[in-house]
Amino acid sequence: MTTAVIAGGGFAGLAAALALGERGHRVIVLEPGPPPPEGPPGKAADDWRQPLVPQLRQPHILNSLGVRVLARRAPRLLDEVRAEGALPLWLAAAAPPTLVRSAGAAADPELRALGVRRTTLELVLQRAVRALPHVRLRYGVKVQELVLAPGGRAVAGVVTADGERIAAETVVDATGRRAAHRNWLAAAGFPLAPDLVEPSGIRVFSRFFRLRGPAPTDVSGLPGFLNRGNAAGGIWPHYAAVLHPADGGIFSVSLGVPTGDRPTAGLRHGRGFAAAARISPYLGPWMEPGVATPLGPVRTMAHPPNILRGLPDGTPGSGPAGLFPVGDAACVTDPIFGRGLSLALAHAFALADLLDAGPPPGESGSGAGRALSDRLLRPWYEYAAADAPARIAHWRAAASDTSDKQRSTPVRAMPARTAPTGTAPVPATPSGRPSIEQVAAAALVDGRVWRGLQRMLMGLDTPDVLFDTPDLRDRVRTAPPPSAPPVTPAPPSRARLLAAVSETKVV
Repeated sequence: MTTAVIAGGGFAGLAAALALGERGHRVIVLEPGPPPPEGPPGKAADDWRQPLVPQLRQPHILNSLGVRVLARRAPRLLDEVRAEGALPLWLAAAAPPTLVRSAGAAADPELRALGVRRTTLELVLQRAVRALPHVRLRYGVKVQELVLAPGGRAVAGVVTADGERIAAETVVDATGRRAAHRNWLAAAGFPLAPDLVEPSGIRVFSRFFRLRGPAPTDVSGLPGFLNRGNAAGGIWPHYAAVLHPADGGIFSVSLGVPTGDRPTAGLRHGRGFAAAARISPYLGPWMEPGVATPLGPVRTMAHPPNILRGLPDGTPGSGPAGLFPVGDAACVTDPIFGRGLSLALAHAFALADLLDAGPPPGESGSGAGRALSDRLLRPWYEYAAADAPARIAHWRAAASDTSDKQRSTPVRAMPARTAPTGTAPVPATPSGRPSIEQVAAAALVDGRVWRGLQRMLMGLDTPDVLFDTPDLRDRVRTAPPPSAPPVTPAPPSRARLLAAVSETKVV
């Protein structure tokens, strides 16, 4: 077994520590921030402050990929998260009533998610890692640089900011979006492979709330319908409004607008935020007086760009063997898709499988690590990067129209770009792939297409499975229109949304 140093004790670092530590690897986790609070995770999550990780207190959800990873690789951890009040969410409950072909296919048992705050999930994970005999968690320690073996072709450990040298055959970069391994490689004289970057173009305002009364134990106790199965709301023609249920009777509301959209700046104030949420489809029942109490202020965050980090390819001189980034240090996809936690879990356990498969990683191991990241993460980067420009252009065009006539009905509120009502049908992509709009339309009537779409959105299948499987392509092409168009609430016009946002009294 190897000794691994993990730089970063956030979610991805803890996931890697769990995956490696349970197999008997010696693991040292170095986290520059303070330790999390003690006490029951649900209560401690309320009090946790981590200034080095601002997204810690942003809305998160564990999608079907993450639930599957835990169910297969760490079932006891999944049980512990459920015991802390996380809500099981079944996407089949949101299957459209207009399905006329293969309706039974919608009942896919893998299409389940978990409503839980990142803070609660991370605290449960941290305590599971802390209990492992071969894992040490050290807080207030920052990795400054790599130690290289003689010849400079493999890592031999790290040097901390205090000058301490820690020996290790494997170094895992779990430093999040700052991807500290890029600085380590540059300082060691290695060429940096270029990153792939595509702006997300979204600014998000979010706030947590706690339901009054006993915390619900299933979705039947929630104030409103989860039209997305794991959430309520949607990605609308000029903004996004999505609500995620979480643990202990807590839920979050996120309102997304284009970056630089000054007229919506009033969303940072409680009253304007609540008014905009109240008129957004499916969110109204949750925002009625007396239903819930706000927890903390409205938080604002510009979504980071989509990034796929350039990695050494394992050839001599491209980088030292034994260095592996995970989580956001390897790939960042737009948080609007909600895949970050689940991809971090999948990456951590896949890396543990790789390190278990043979001797300590040499140059071939580094090449295998790059191939693993490419296979697991590239499809999601490419999907998010392709979606972003169209959504940015659509939202900005819609933002220029403030007439009260602008009332577009979205295509089933899916987390992908939606076609404006009244435009010509969106053609298939040049490769022959159906467009996401065509798939979403077919998913209203065909249960197998609906399941394929949901499995892709929930991370279980990569986009190529949905868009390139011949049977699914044929079903999309031959899907009849619904006998009756689904009745869905229309989002507010831009003018009406701005009128709501103008209620800017701080509450």
